[in-house]
Amino acid sequence: MCAGRLGKGCALALYRVQDQAGRLALARLRLLERAQDLLHVVAVGYVDNVPAECVKLGADTLAVAHNIGNRAVQLTAVVVHETYEVIQLVVRGKLCAFPDLALIALTVAYGNVNTARTVLHAAAECGADALLLVTPYYNKTTQAGLIAHFTAMADAAGIPVILYNVPSRTGLNIAPETALELSKHPLINGIKEASGNISQVAKIAQLCGDELNIYSGNDDQVVPLLSLGGKGVISTFSNIMPKEMHELATASVAGDLKTAQGLTFKYLDLMNALFMDVNPIPVKQALNLMGFNCGHCRLPLADMSDEQIAKLKVEMAKHLQLA
Repeated sequence: MCAGRLGKGCALALYRVQDQAGRLALARLRLLERAQDLLHVVAVGYVDNVPAECVKLGADTLAVAHNIGNRAVQLTAVVVHETYEVIQLVVRGKLCAFPDLALIALTVAYGNVNTARTVLHAAAECGADALLLVTPYYNKTTQAGLIAHFTAMADAAGIPVILYNVPSRTGLNIAPETALELSKHPLINGIKEASGNISQVAKIAQLCGDELNIYSGNDDQVVPLLSLGGKGVISTFSNIMPKEMHELATASVAGDLKTAQGLTFKYLDLMNALFMDVNPIPVKQALNLMGFNCGHCRLPLADMSDEQIAKLKVEMAKHLQLA
């Protein structure tokens, strides 16, 4: 996909930095200091949560505009404008510091189709090399509708597309047979599989083979998914432990099952702690505890309880230096 520029390894799903009024803090959305030593960074987050101070990339793939969190609530003119701003800012940064970096823009595929197409065009025009598109939600459709929808979006985008399957959030699952049909489109090159259903992943891999790159959407399922031929992970955990997640993904890709298992078991409790509340609330709290001033999540996402924060601190303290 993307002429070979997107490939195997760890994909980082970063989160939005906002000010006290909840506005996107572009001044702090920049690629800098903290070495991430990632093989591939495939999702730099967007409109609810991005402490991009976390990142100095040693990677060849970068994506912006993650719909995790409140960006998924509505596609307003403000959200569209912020999408442009974030993509353009990161494109400028990557051109200056990382000219060989491939860029993926993560966008939502919902709401008014013409508006969605506008966002897709804007992402491509701003310099994105590929798009990550989530299934429609609320207006749930049939599998035939998914095929028609993603086909229309891919045609409109004109650049490679990765499907995003996360039925726990959307209430809509991409069936393996649907993934097979969509993989026949010349621009639909991958799928982020966050269904949690390993049997389904196996069926997708069986049906699609090399025609569809599979990325895990769950940090704790990297080993089983990559053992079925997956190419990597789009990771929440890598926000706080990027080097370790990179090592886990690299070991899995290389078939070093013992190392990958060991790293999964070592960090499993912390991975789970990042999902003790609705994602991205815990990971954003974790980054704040590490000294990255990320702000709060937008409503309707509320802060964690004091009890939850205490539990999160306990797990983080086993592996990390807190601020």
